Amino acid sequence: MDVLYTVTVATGTAEYSGTNNSIYVTLVGEMGESERTLLDNPGLDFRRGAVDQYKVASPSLLGSLLLVRLEKQRYWVEDNWYCRYVSVEPPGGDKSHTFPCYRWLIGDVKVEIREGTARRPGDDSVPQLLAHRQTELEERQKTYRWATWAPGIPRCIDAKTEADLPQDVRFDNEKRSDFEHSLQYALLELSLKKLAIMFGKSWNDLEDFKRIFWKLRSPVSEYCMEHWKEDWFFGYQCLNGSNPRMIQRCRKLPGNFPVMADMVQSSLPHQTTLNKEMEAGNIFLLDYAIMDGIPSNTIGGKSQYITAPLCLLYQHPDAGLIPVAIQLGQTPGSAAPIFLPRDQPLAWLLAKMWVRHSEFQVFQLLSHLLRTHLVVEVFCVATLRQLPAVHPVYKILVPHLRYTLEINCRGRTQLISANGIFKRVVSTGGDGILILAQREYKMLTYRSLQPYYDFADRGVSQLPKYYYREHGLMLWDAIHSFVSDMISLFYQSDRDVQRDLELQAWIRDITQEGFTELPNFGLDGELGTREELCTLLAVAIFTSTAQHAATNNGQFDWCAWVPNTPCTMRQPPPTDKDAVTMEMIMATLPDVSQSCVQMAITWHLGRAQPDAVPLGHYTEEHFTEGRAQEVIERFRKELKGIEGHILSQTEGQELRYLYLLPSRVENSITI
Repeated sequence: MDVLYTVTVATGTAEYSGTNNSIYVTLVGEMGESERTLLDNPGLDFRRGAVDQYKVASPSLLGSLLLVRLEKQRYWVEDNWYCRYVSVEPPGGDKSHTFPCYRWLIGDVKVEIREGTARRPGDDSVPQLLAHRQTELEERQKTYRWATWAPGIPRCIDAKTEADLPQDVRFDNEKRSDFEHSLQYALLELSLKKLAIMFGKSWNDLEDFKRIFWKLRSPVSEYCMEHWKEDWFFGYQCLNGSNPRMIQRCRKLPGNFPVMADMVQSSLPHQTTLNKEMEAGNIFLLDYAIMDGIPSNTIGGKSQYITAPLCLLYQHPDAGLIPVAIQLGQTPGSAAPIFLPRDQPLAWLLAKMWVRHSEFQVFQLLSHLLRTHLVVEVFCVATLRQLPAVHPVYKILVPHLRYTLEINCRGRTQLISANGIFKRVVSTGGDGILILAQREYKMLTYRSLQPYYDFADRGVSQLPKYYYREHGLMLWDAIHSFVSDMISLFYQSDRDVQRDLELQAWIRDITQEGFTELPNFGLDGELGTREELCTLLAVAIFTSTAQHAATNNGQFDWCAWVPNTPCTMRQPPPTDKDAVTMEMIMATLPDVSQSCVQMAITWHLGRAQPDAVPLGHYTEEHFTEGRAQEVIERFRKELKGIEGHILSQTEGQELRYLYLLPSRVENSITI
């Protein structure tokens, strides 16, 4: 007499997840297989978001369940299906087992999925399960291949456009529609209404920039519009703006930045000097040497301009961090005078604009694109190629890789390509983008991706009101603790790490295939200890969540008021401080068309995503065991505590730093 198993099948909740095709299931156990069963209840099966239950017969008990085999066959027309999971309850009401799927079934296809308990390769001894691991990886390695988009930067997924990506890593339909429509909406709002007749023209006065501020706006961008000229606000952005990891302590003035003590004395309290403040650790530096010699873009047949400024800042006991000297170039001399706060106001204002213009290039292309998007893509490709879905490290990482491959493909084709948006409006557009990225990549180190080391190496561990540092370290500690707790569940010793051949293949893929041509990167091609593994996973998760949020989420706030962070400069930097006029400033800043696109693209990329999954929230349950779910719950509670601390700390502040509020940090790079 047949025995009956109760099988529950969950269909995806996104648009078009359901199917009208025929779905068959076979249960595979240690003692045999069930009947191949067509899953067909009265009415419609496998609708979007449905959780359907069926009875599956077997000639005898199957013993421990190893696999669930799903088959999809076309019924009249092809209709893809997204399966979330299958759960199986054995006869007699024994404990139900969950088999996570979380993948698309496309065409007439057969897939086998494993029960959700995380298992290292050494945990498997059944030949059928070992073969399943191997087959899964062989198929994935054919599907996800390494490619070189350009020399001298991290390698990427082999896909010329997002259309070449497998459906499992594509945007959901709702996400795709929102992404494509939001940019068009922003461009139409800014470009086709009141400003259409002005395209290609300069503004007449700084107040004219308010004309594009009439619909797309935010509280911080409006605050920026009112305070952007003030020196304290310039300093605040060095700490808590979109590029908060540029500032470094100045222990000795660079040889190419000949600031004399008397030049800056008026910016210091009477009882102190530049040398005393330098020794006390109160002098800081922004050095954009990486910009030196970068070829500038040509827009509308007109050359744009780039410089590589040096900016000295002072942590004033009353005024906070303020700029005290700016040199617009790396070579001192009459062509690059040192601008000071005591100069005529327009000259000092234009000098700060030039620094902020360099800031736009560095934060967009290096701190944001290279150091988050491209770095995380390496982890993404290596994880998909080398770790099966049952591996604990795969389960830890996969929620933090959602949508990253598609957004990076779109970035390469739509933003930084030869005819992309950056070529249209950004001074480094064209050849400059790649050269700048190649320079930064040569200097990239694994150490610099770890925040405690980063702050210590830059000498900024004690800077006050550095909320990016304070909140970032809180999130790093929470992430590292979460990862360590997870790893301790599955690796009892360093030897367990060393013996995990899949894990060792993963780290080799990262170092030898992803981060190529980086002899000084500082990440070994093998993992020897649990601590090494925990730190690496924390780097991957921190970079894809907190670090990306810090550089991405505020870009509209700081760039919407275009004079504060201009995307391009249309005149060369001034060489005569006394000759700076408002006419010169307006001729230098982006024109009407460029300003509209800058505002549109930063709104499009920096806005909160409607389908965002916050840090610590998991829409897919890859871990089914209770002890792993307990670790996730502790992580969520710690993030909730951080959320409360940040809200309490910033309550009542006129300018609140909320970019690292856990509820506003996405679980992965999706934009």
